[in-house]
Amino acid sequence: MSHHLTEQAEIILQKRYLKKDAAGRVIETPEEMFARVASAVAEGDRLLDAAANVDSTREVFQTLLENLWFLPNSPTLMNAGRRLGQLAACFVLPVEDSIDSIFGTLKHSAMIHKSGGGTGFSFSRIRPEHDVVMSTAGISSGPISFMSVFDVATEIVKQGGTRRGANMGVLRVDHPDIEAFIDAKKDLGKLNNFNLSVGVTDTFMDALSTGGEYDLINPRTSKSVSRVSSEKIFRRIVSMAWETGEPGALFLGTVNRHNPTPHLGNFEATNPCGEQPLLPYESCTLGSINLSRMVVKNSVDYNRLDEVVRHSVHFLDNVIEVNRYPLPEIERMSRQTRKIGLGVMGFADMLIRMGIRYDSEEATHQAESVMARIQSSAREATAALARRRGNFPAYRGSRHDRPETPHVRNATTTTIAPTGTISIIAGTTSGVEPLFAVAYYRRVLEGRNLFETHPLFMKAAKAGGFYNEKLAEEIATGGSVQSLASVPEPVKMLFRTSLDIEPDWHIRIQAAFQKYTDNAVSKTVNLPAHATQTDVGNIFLSAYRHQCKGVTIYRYGSRKNQVLHMAEASLSGAKSVHPADNVSMKPPGPEKRLSPGKCPECGSWLLYEEGCLMCRGCGFTRCG
Repeated sequence: MSHHLTEQAEIILQKRYLKKDAAGRVIETPEEMFARVASAVAEGDRLLDAAANVDSTREVFQTLLENLWFLPNSPTLMNAGRRLGQLAACFVLPVEDSIDSIFGTLKHSAMIHKSGGGTGFSFSRIRPEHDVVMSTAGISSGPISFMSVFDVATEIVKQGGTRRGANMGVLRVDHPDIEAFIDAKKDLGKLNNFNLSVGVTDTFMDALSTGGEYDLINPRTSKSVSRVSSEKIFRRIVSMAWETGEPGALFLGTVNRHNPTPHLGNFEATNPCGEQPLLPYESCTLGSINLSRMVVKNSVDYNRLDEVVRHSVHFLDNVIEVNRYPLPEIERMSRQTRKIGLGVMGFADMLIRMGIRYDSEEATHQAESVMARIQSSAREATAALARRRGNFPAYRGSRHDRPETPHVRNATTTTIAPTGTISIIAGTTSGVEPLFAVAYYRRVLEGRNLFETHPLFMKAAKAGGFYNEKLAEEIATGGSVQSLASVPEPVKMLFRTSLDIEPDWHIRIQAAFQKYTDNAVSKTVNLPAHATQTDVGNIFLSAYRHQCKGVTIYRYGSRKNQVLHMAEASLSGAKSVHPADNVSMKPPGPEKRLSPGKCPECGSWLLYEEGCLMCRGCGFTRCG
């Protein structure tokens, strides 16, 4: 085994990524896996240039992977160089208002799940429940009923034989069935293979700012069927998010203002974790840079970072060439825009190595600085590739089609993904999330619990002379070190957990990364059990005001079977708050700081992680 890999990484690789023989025995080492992936993806050079030095490219890619400087999304690690060969993680499929379209998409989603991908859908085009069906003189069952069909199908089809399918379901806030959609997961036994987001429009937010009404529009006729109080709908979203963690919000206006190819259509849905808006039949391949390994002598080594970005963009562009797409429509659209999503993991570890507190102005400054550098370097890399390989085919008419950007290989280059299991493989914190806990139990495959203590904390504790055998167990009881007298204040400052951090800092970090990210940022606002509905409402408003493209909250303990949990954390004290609970409907003024946070592993939900029962999109819980 590689000396870079932790015990947890080796377990995950053996269970899910490494080749096995017919009897299920592992027949591949991690080093061989990295070599397999590097070799398969390097072949993209040969497909584009018969004279390319593929061996040189392979060596570069293998160095990236073996040093854990960069890792691609899970399907690439699992499938590159193997028979399946489907390497993309993110897909969006169209759902039109007809039985043919609905069940055709159901078939296509099953094919994608089988190949290892996750799917997003907007159900907003389906006529509402009880609406007329002209062809049969009957009545429509509405979008929620068809979502249930998709959910059952997903339960049956395993993603690539290694994880269950993950879906994102979106319904516009102006759809007549919006209230039923908001309440769809009140019964926690339903739609467990779906993450839900309300497609929030600017019109709705404008009405909310004045306490006014807005129109509910029948998608079949495009006519208003009624007007409803924006405050009523907002309170309902807040109440359900407080109670169950869903739905989240997808801010459609913000998302489409950054659509690089509006001439091809508008965004209506995202991938399962919400970080990748896509047009129908588009796919995107993601990869993440391990920021923890970009720190040298307490500061970011920007020369190393630039080099890693350049090679990572090359890697991801090659994936588009060597990928075996599950559908011809997906291959056509994916090659039209050639979207890639290079992001980060290990941000919290980067801050700890640099001696910076997560909930601080310096942390937001570092977030902006490092992501601005990544975006700038990625754009230079995609321009360099375009000079040799050509622009993405849909360049003409896109937002890139201007004199300042004559060479663009990829319509998008940056995305902040949750990095659920790849962050475990990399031995670092997930995405841009803070620590979930300094010590905790991780529920993994086959019901097994792994006890984990953050390695940097262990190092600090031993160096500071306050380590003892009972310390980790004491920390795991509550997850945090803030109340422990034996831990020095400077150490407490660095090892702040998601529940130690005020909600507004979660949003500010998300907004800092979003500022320099082409696509979106997967981030969860994790709240303590006693958080109120006022807190939840303020988070949604703050996210919109900070120009985030979406937001998800999770109140600790609001669902059973959490993936990450403290040993005996008390969930008592959760206040039973009436939905009205003084939730202000007006966005706060610029002078007001809100107290606002996703699964610390998948960047989405605390409940969604590969291998366990409930994961919002990284697949570790529900999808394993």
